Amino acid sequence: MTRIAITLLLAMCAILGVHAQSLYPGQHTSRVRVHDTAPVRAEAFDLADVRLLPGRVRDNLERDSAWMVSIPAARLLHSFRNNAGVFAGLEGGYESVRKLGGWESLDCDLRGHTTGHMLSACALMYAATGQHVFKAKADSLVAGLAEVQAALGSSGYLSAFPEQLIDRNILGRPVWAPWYTLHKILAGLIDQYLYAGNEQALDIARRMGDWAYGKLMALPDSTRRLMLRNEFGGMNEAFFNLYAVTADGRFRELAEFFHHNDVVDPLRSGTASFGTLHTNTFIPKLLGEARRYELTRASESRRAARLFWEHTTGHHCFTTGSCSQKEHFFDPARMSQYLNGYTGETCCTYNMLKLSRHLFCWDADADVAEYYERALFNHILAQQDTASGMVCYFLPMLSGAHKVYSTPEQSFWCCVGSGFESHAKYAEAIYYRTPSGADADTLFVNLLIPSRLNWRELGFSLVQRTAFPESDTAEWTVEASSARPLAIAFRHPRWSGLPEVTVNGRKIHVKSEPGSYFTVRRRWRAGDRIAVRYPMELRVETTPDNPCRGAVLYGPIVLAGQLGTEGMCDPAPFSDPTVRNDYYTYDYHIPAGLPTQLSIDPACPASALTRKGPGLTFATADGRILAPLYDTHRTRYVVYWDIVPQKK
Repeated sequence: MTRIAITLLLAMCAILGVHAQSLYPGQHTSRVRVHDTAPVRAEAFDLADVRLLPGRVRDNLERDSAWMVSIPAARLLHSFRNNAGVFAGLEGGYESVRKLGGWESLDCDLRGHTTGHMLSACALMYAATGQHVFKAKADSLVAGLAEVQAALGSSGYLSAFPEQLIDRNILGRPVWAPWYTLHKILAGLIDQYLYAGNEQALDIARRMGDWAYGKLMALPDSTRRLMLRNEFGGMNEAFFNLYAVTADGRFRELAEFFHHNDVVDPLRSGTASFGTLHTNTFIPKLLGEARRYELTRASESRRAARLFWEHTTGHHCFTTGSCSQKEHFFDPARMSQYLNGYTGETCCTYNMLKLSRHLFCWDADADVAEYYERALFNHILAQQDTASGMVCYFLPMLSGAHKVYSTPEQSFWCCVGSGFESHAKYAEAIYYRTPSGADADTLFVNLLIPSRLNWRELGFSLVQRTAFPESDTAEWTVEASSARPLAIAFRHPRWSGLPEVTVNGRKIHVKSEPGSYFTVRRRWRAGDRIAVRYPMELRVETTPDNPCRGAVLYGPIVLAGQLGTEGMCDPAPFSDPTVRNDYYTYDYHIPAGLPTQLSIDPACPASALTRKGPGLTFATADGRILAPLYDTHRTRYVVYWDIVPQKK
């Protein structure tokens, strides 16, 4: 979709009655009946309290919102209605609806998962933008799902596929992850209640919980363990959340039922060894552990979540912050051998960022924030095609490969669904605050993204303006002051030299180490300005096993060598429903002889690269171009070069 089309579509949203409103205060406390008990050092702001301002990041949000609005609710409900036989009364009936393809086709076991993601994405987009069109769309989806649930009987079962798929899973027979899809639907309904106040969504979710309790809790433990060998998404997390908003202890029991002993128990006891397990099956289990710790203070769950995060980010991530190859973990001691066309499943990064938010709240750890920044800018931002708004399943690290995009009609992979959510919630981790109460006097600034923060409890408002990462400077202006002194904790990233800070044009001395925070505390007044310059430089990161395979970064930003389009296939090959919608059959047809060698001194890469213009474009002496991976689209590229060390 073109930028003009996006602008027109969003203008239509305004005509339909777009306006900013928030139905809830703070952290949804009025809608939570069982509150967290674990101590925290930071709290996230409500999405409604942070607004993105014009810039590269908001562009992604706008493209995402346009795609979301363009998909009719009737098409998202079609497979559900087909399953329940409730087309009677609909104008045109069954044949009037154009069927979705790919993973939403009627012969796919995962059908319905996109509708669950869409419920969450609409809730997030409504909170993040205040545009009523997203609430109206979701209200239509929720009403349709309520009709389907009623038609399927009194048990509370709700899905786009028959209950027999669940029965197959329980018996250990082949089936493609039915609980995974139910997780997306249940999570989406809970998000609709929390972010948009939809009571009907909570009622549907509660009835789904009633059905699951009756279906599962009498099963013997041997059957439970057999069932959990199949991917089930974050069912444990969803049931912990349903317990928190209903105070119904049965849902906490269900959350514990979905504890995957074989995978999580070693982490609880302090052992991290992932082998070749399916990465995105693994990560959501730890989101459930995080919620278990927050609700119950179970120390073994905290240990498991933290250990998993540390081991994954420390050993299994590529320079982009993404992890997995062909959707699985791999031997990190041989990373250079796994730089293929199927690295970096986007859902994995989506879930790692969710886990990172939990961990940051627990410890206010600057390194957690740094990982979040790296993965957000180099994978999530890079996932979306700037021309069409379509998204990638994988982020290929294979030299000479290119990004392969989804299509509006015939894909609907898992990474399309998580993509709807990811591009709606860029504002979620820009700012944090110390826990609510009399001593809530510190604001954490974690991300350099143009935005406006409204800290309602303190009456404090702050605007961030920056062209980061093209510029190394950001400026914050106080729009409304607080009644008492307030500390603003700025992150000192590991990629930056000592930050240079001015307040109202006057330089102030700060003392900090990379990977920490420096704090400016004062009684702020409207009009006060803080400017921070973060010195950035080029650097090379090599794979752990091969010092001659390396990526070039500027600050936190991964630069990709531009390799042209010779012999390049269609970057969106699955628009034809007759073409097999399978990434693993995709051939990049990489020409022989592409220039993937880089003569550079890893200790001083600036000697081999020259910056061109105000953007982040660099050139080698022989004219080869490097540019941010997030702006590298519809062309072949190289991230991990074959490094030829320059002679000193």
